[in-house]
Amino acid sequence: MKKLFLVLGFLSLKTCLFSQLNTDSLHSLIKSGDSYSIKIKAALAILTNYETKNFDSTIYYGSQALSLARENGDSTAVANIKRHIGLAHYFKGDYHIAAKYFFESIDILERNNDKKNLAPTYNELAKLYRRIKELDKAIDIYNKASVIYKSLKDTAGLAMILNESGVAYEYQENYQEALSRYKSSLMLAQSIGDSLSVSYSLSNIAGIDIIRQQYSRAEENLLRALKIRQILKDSFSIAITYSDLGSTMSKKGDYEKSITYFLESNRLAEKIKYLELQSNNYNELSIVAQKQGDFQKALNFFSKSTALHDTIYNIEKNKQIEMLNSLYENSKKEHQISEQNSRIKLHNYLFLGIGLLILLAAVLIYLLYKKYTLKKENQVQSILMHQQESAAVSIMEAEENERKRIATDLHDGIGQMMSAAKLNLSALEDQLVFSGIEQKNHYENIISMVDDSCKEIRSISHSMMPIALIKSGLAQAVKQFLNNLNGLPIKINFYTEGLTERVDSKIEIILFRIIQEIVNNTIKHAEASRLDISLTKEIHSINLIIEDNGKGFDITLAKNKEGIGLKNIESRVNFLKGTIEWDSKIGEGTVTAIYIPL
Repeated sequence: MKKLFLVLGFLSLKTCLFSQLNTDSLHSLIKSGDSYSIKIKAALAILTNYETKNFDSTIYYGSQALSLARENGDSTAVANIKRHIGLAHYFKGDYHIAAKYFFESIDILERNNDKKNLAPTYNELAKLYRRIKELDKAIDIYNKASVIYKSLKDTAGLAMILNESGVAYEYQENYQEALSRYKSSLMLAQSIGDSLSVSYSLSNIAGIDIIRQQYSRAEENLLRALKIRQILKDSFSIAITYSDLGSTMSKKGDYEKSITYFLESNRLAEKIKYLELQSNNYNELSIVAQKQGDFQKALNFFSKSTALHDTIYNIEKNKQIEMLNSLYENSKKEHQISEQNSRIKLHNYLFLGIGLLILLAAVLIYLLYKKYTLKKENQVQSILMHQQESAAVSIMEAEENERKRIATDLHDGIGQMMSAAKLNLSALEDQLVFSGIEQKNHYENIISMVDDSCKEIRSISHSMMPIALIKSGLAQAVKQFLNNLNGLPIKINFYTEGLTERVDSKIEIILFRIIQEIVNNTIKHAEASRLDISLTKEIHSINLIIEDNGKGFDITLAKNKEGIGLKNIESRVNFLKGTIEWDSKIGEGTVTAIYIPL
């Protein structure tokens, strides 16, 4: 039996007030001045609404929700949002990206021991492994989810896992274990009155019955599933169940029943315009007609199947087939036309065919030429990008080395000389005889100027290469840098998490320079009264979010200007293989989000 209908799984979120609101209302809640609790619930409801309907919207609004959750230090919300984004990438077929988000979500939930959210995330990761035929890994993760659902006494969740994992065992041809899980799921679903889950279990059990050639039992289970789906008025699944019944009866040898089921399936499929199911049913009807020895009917059914199959992929091609069939029928009726006219038609078709072949050959040559030129252009572009990247690396390394050299020269050279000059001047104080109070004040002013110069040299040296960055790491260096700005009329809030251990020195230096650049730009140009900085480290990445309430700017216009520093910041992020997003509008402040992979 062919499984034409796949169960995507069960949503773990319960129906609540937020799920009853439309998307526009949820967006309004997020933009309003309500509490964080209401905003994050609305954001999660938006992702739930979009995740099986619009995958790109799920990813876009998911990134915004991540920023909101991280700003408020809500790791549980971060994990759940990552699960939604991973599921969107799964449906898009971006399995490696989906796996990344699932793993990051699981890592947070395992550290928080959040079993309630961990179990459904395990299920999503297991489905991904099952999809790519990594069945052993899928089963192992299903078992982890099953243990959690048992500990939580979640019957619906356990029924779901039994059904889902049973499919993995069926793919392994371990039909005994698959059947055992389907039956266990059926019992649990019946105990809680989940009729939809019951119908899925019955269909899966029927599949095992057919593999074992127990056709009467398969028919019985499918009829039970059909009855449930008829009560639920699910035309889509009803049509598929009739098709499965037709296949079962065909294999059993009850051809009359088989034909009845297939025709009823097609009647429903035609209403919902399910062309693929109709094509499959006609193909099966053709096989049944062959078994009955009615080859004319078999040919008719096969022609219908082929026509529908072509319609699915190319409506215009189907019209051409119909036209050629019409010409063929007309040629049979007009068999008395003279041989000369037939030859003329043949010649016309021949010339047309030759012309088409020449045209196709010309198109093919053109496409091959374009492919060749694009390949060469890509190679040149790749070389240029590599050269630019190498140049950028050299410039940044030279810049940092020069900063270190100047900082060292200032601190160990000029700084030490100025300190020595101050000490020598101080030592002369007891040996000098001042002619008056004015001369003594002049001497003390000289001492004060030397002392201020020492402090200024030390400040410049530390700014160019902070001692805290070398000794204590990125987080401490940023704190020290921000503490030195306390005298300014701007309130700066700094949040950091996960940077208890050191990371690569290049990453630390470049991120510190980026923060310096953005903070200085904000102070100089943004006219902001508040600046929030969030610097967090996860297992596979470092995330930096900087937000101000300043006057904002036009991003496109700013990138076209020289000297504003955006290109410099982007080149540093690109050097670390990271990504950067600017979100700013005139009068609405600026948000900068940077992601650096580890």
